[in-house]
Formats: sequence, C-alpha cells, structure tokens
Amino acid sequence: MALRSGKSKGAVRERTYPRLGSVRRSQLLTTYGVGSLVAIGDQSYLVSGLDTWKVGRRPDLREFRLQTRLGLKTGFFLPPASDPPAGDGVKVRRFPDIYTCPGRDAMSGEGCDYNLRKFREFGSEAASECTDCGGALTPSRFVVACDRGHLDDFPYLAWAHRRPLRADERPGHRLSFHTTGRTAALRSIVIRCSCGEEASMEGAFGRGAMESIRYKCFGQRPWLGVGAEEGCGSTPRTLQRGSSAAWFPIVRSALSIPPFSEQLYDQVLDQDRYELWKGEPDDVIARQAQKAGLVDEQYTAAEIIKAVRDYEAYEAGERPDPSVITGFEPADVLREEEYKQLLRESRTQHFESVRPTASDATLPPGISDTMLVTRLREVRVLQAFTRVDPPMDGDPPERLASLSRDAVGWLPAIEVVGEGVFLSLSQERLRSWEQAGSSGGPADRAGQIRDHHQMQLDERARQAGRTAPRSRVDARLVLVHTLAHALINEWSLDAGYPAAALRERLYVSDTMAGLLIYTATSDSAGSLGGLVGQGELHRLRHTLASALRRISWCSADPLCMESEASGADSLNLAACHACMLLPETSCELANSYLDRALLIGTPDGRTKGYFDGVEAAPGSA
Repeated sequence: MALRSGKSKGAVRERTYPRLGSVRRSQLLTTYGVGSLVAIGDQSYLVSGLDTWKVGRRPDLREFRLQTRLGLKTGFFLPPASDPPAGDGVKVRRFPDIYTCPGRDAMSGEGCDYNLRKFREFGSEAASECTDCGGALTPSRFVVACDRGHLDDFPYLAWAHRRPLRADERPGHRLSFHTTGRTAALRSIVIRCSCGEEASMEGAFGRGAMESIRYKCFGQRPWLGVGAEEGCGSTPRTLQRGSSAAWFPIVRSALSIPPFSEQLYDQVLDQDRYELWKGEPDDVIARQAQKAGLVDEQYTAAEIIKAVRDYEAYEAGERPDPSVITGFEPADVLREEEYKQLLRESRTQHFESVRPTASDATLPPGISDTMLVTRLREVRVLQAFTRVDPPMDGDPPERLASLSRDAVGWLPAIEVVGEGVFLSLSQERLRSWEQAGSSGGPADRAGQIRDHHQMQLDERARQAGRTAPRSRVDARLVLVHTLAHALINEWSLDAGYPAAALRERLYVSDTMAGLLIYTATSDSAGSLGGLVGQGELHRLRHTLASALRRISWCSADPLCMESEASGADSLNLAACHACMLLPETSCELANSYLDRALLIGTPDGRTKGYFDGVEAAPGSA
C-alpha cells in the first residue's frame, strides 16, 4: 500500500496526493502503524491518524470475540490499498520539523551561517534543498518523546541555553549545527546560538538530560495534525529518530473458533443484522431473516435464531479480561476459550482441527494431547502504541497513545490464514515437576526471572506513583515458552519454513499449559504447507527428541547454561542467540522468559528438566 504526503498537488483534493513510498498492509500494524516514524529516501515522516484514513462504509473484517473484548461493535477495517479505485493509501506528515543544511563551507566561505531551522524556514516547500546555499536538507537526528506517547522536535534552543526560553526571549535567536569530526561521540556535535551560547550533545540521551534543563513535555501529537496537543508536563527522553523505542505497537489478536467461525455467523453479523435483531422475539428474527433471503436450503430459521442467541449469550457472559494491554496474554479470556476449543475436533469455515491419524507411535512423555489444526484464521488488530519504554503489566491507560484525534469507532486490522500444531502438557506431570527440588529446582530458577521482572514492575510503578502489579512469571510459563522456541527452530529445519514464518501462541494459567505453533504470515512463506504433518505422532516424538538434543548444547556453553541473568532486562537464564532466541515476528513475549534448563535439566543435576528421559520412538523419522 502507498504512503502519500498530506499536501495536494491540484485543485481537486481527492486522490491527488503524491505517492512517496509503499509498505505492506500488515506493516501498518506492526512496523509503520499510526504514530510511527518512517524513513522514505532521505526524508522522515509520521504515519497520520485514523481520522485521515479513507475506509469504506462497512467493515472489512469481523471477529466477534475480539470486537467484544475491545468494545467495538462495528468491526475492523483493512489499511487502505494504494491505488484508485481500491483506495488512496495512508497519509503521512513530515516529521521532525527541524532540519539542517550543510551550512557555511570552511574553505570557500559560502553557505548558511545558521543551518538549524524549521523546514519551512529554509524556503523549500517540496524540494528538500536550502534556498540559500542549495545544499540538501536533512531531518534532525534527534527527537524527544515521553512515556505517554507524545513526540516533539528536540529542544535545541533550550539545550544550547541550558534552560527553556520564555516566548518574549525567543525572537532573534538563530541556531547552527556543527560537527568537529574529531570523534564519533556526541560531544563532537555542537549546537551554537547567534547570542554566543553553545552546548555539545553529550549527555542528551541520559534519563535526567531534559530534567537538567527544566524542559517538560508539551503533549505534542504531530501524527494527529497541528494543534493536537494535550496536557502532560512529564519529563521527556531524547531518542534517535530511527530508534525502536520511538514506537511500540500494542497488537491484540484472536483466532476465529466455533461457533463464530461458521459461515452462518458471518452472515448474521453482515449488514449489521445482529445489531437490529438482538433482543427481538424469535418470530421477528425469523420473519426478517426470511425477508433478507437468509432462510433457504442451506439455513433454517431455527439455525439463524440460534446464531443470534449465541451472540447474545457471549455478550451477556462477558468477563473482565485479565490480560494487560501489553500482549502478555497467555492467560486471558480469549486464550481460555481457544484452549478449550483446541482440545476437541471441529470443522467450520475458518477453523478445522483433527487428531493425528492412528499409528504405532505414542505421545511423548509429558505431552497429554496434540491436535492438527489444518485450517485457522487469525485477526490482528492495532489497539494503541507506546513510546520510550515497551508496554508492561499494569501500565495505566494514559500510557496508551491515541490513534485518532476523535473517536472513530473502529481499529485497523488484518487477517491471516494458515495451519498449525497444538500441544498440551500433562497437568499431572507438570504439577509434580513444578514441586520437585528446592534450591535450584524449577520453581527456584523461574523465581530468578520473576524477581528481575518484578524489579521492572516496581520501578515503573514508582516512577508513575502507583502500586506495582505482581509478576505472573512462573516455571510453567517459562517451560511452555521455551518449548515453543525449541520446536519452532526444529520445525523450521524439518518443514522447510523460515523461522520468521512460524509463530507461537501460548496458553498458560493454573488450568492451562499448551502452545500452538502455526503459520500465519501474509507472504508466500505462510502457505508452503507441511507444518501439520509435523504433528503426526510418529514425527512428533522424533522431532521433540531432536529438539531437546539440539538445545542440550550451545556454542556459548558453559557461559550460557550457567548464566544467572541474560537477555533484555535480565529476563532470561540459559537462553541466547545461539540456542533459543527467535525472530521478533515469531515470539509474542519479546524473546523474554526463556530457560532451556527447564526442558533438559542442568549438567550438575540440581534442576530436573521436564523432558528428562525423552527419546525418539524406535524407527521414527
């Protein structure tokens, strides 16, 4: 889909925006969503809010369970396509607003004295050239953002003077950007003012940098347009323009499961029929369904009435969703519903699961059940985003940056279709294993990760002046998550998939211990086929044994296995890039909460692995 500038080139504004570049539709949720920075050529832009997106009158996608949890009744829209008549792409806005030009040449003496200005002050509207010296304009490398999602240009004027200037003090001050070239460090970048004040950029990235010059966030939301600011007053942080910390998406997803995955249920939702029929007597629904042409050889009036009542019952039985906004969702309500469905066979339009065919092989020890999901549909929705720090358990609602200036009543989404293999662990063996040992046992090792996670939660809560939630990391979560990584790495070799084309979906709570590994990618790698075959019992036992052998040794051992903290924020133990980590598109927990020792045990025997003694079945391959 196309990214287009926000300025029209003609008298007619409809579909006259110049095309600047293109990205995949799926990237409008995960990489270049609303409020994110995108580099196009040598320029930088912000993806505009949902208010500017041109979408149809009726939703493109519906997923009733996810709509209900997010409080949306209208469904979801796909990001606009790139070309008429399918659409006009997505608008972008120039950001940062501060640019630099080459400035005055030391040898020739030609050029600009003050080369650090707002883009429009260079006198160039379309071409990114300085009208004074003809040099190419470059967007500022530095921006500031706060943990409430606000974003602004770096305050160069305040930084050079070590304090914010009052409005009556600002006229007459002109800035220039200089690099000494002596080192690659920030101290070689100097900001000078026409009044004689100057300061290097050294220290600008420190947590207390903006506080040291008494600079506060103004609540700017440039992706929503001019004047889209709100009260804030928090202390912002300096970021590189292309930093990953400038945008963290919050994506929610759900599988379409029975009964809502049946074609009839889609038709009941279509044309907003459900909103018209819910609460109506059976005879009214039957009469209106007959009038709408739904009662035919395929469906009876009773079946249509049942679909309406199923929708009503789901809405009436809605429970508070215990999952946080962060994507840390292994125990939420949606997952509970999916877990129960994945344990039984079913066949609908969007979901089909069957048990492996009978064979002489048996399930590996520790695995209580497996299902072959030969067809599935996942809907992914961009709910919001954060900046500076990634979202975490218990984050307050004000951390969520808005996707639109005014409520639009819908969210952008995509659907992906694929296949997968579901495994559930034996509850009896799991409880016995969790209680095994004392010092160095599974609970003790997982406790080390939980302590580090709790420290993060406490610090985040302290800064926000609130009570920290309790960390939910335990041995069960670490075990299931690490097993998912081991199998994805193994199946990427056996089934021919790139690891980035496989994805995990975890189901972990006091009553759940399972995982779904599936292909759900929008490119051709997601349709290679063959993943379901890996769930057949004669292959599963062999694959699991092979995966356990592979992770029993790491090229970074013994340092990896003996590590007391590894990974981002010390949220892993025996897990590194050489053995356990996956592409970020495959892992839903940001490559955290991993420890291969919980699968295979430690060499000293202090920690017993859950799969101790698992071997390949005779003759399996």
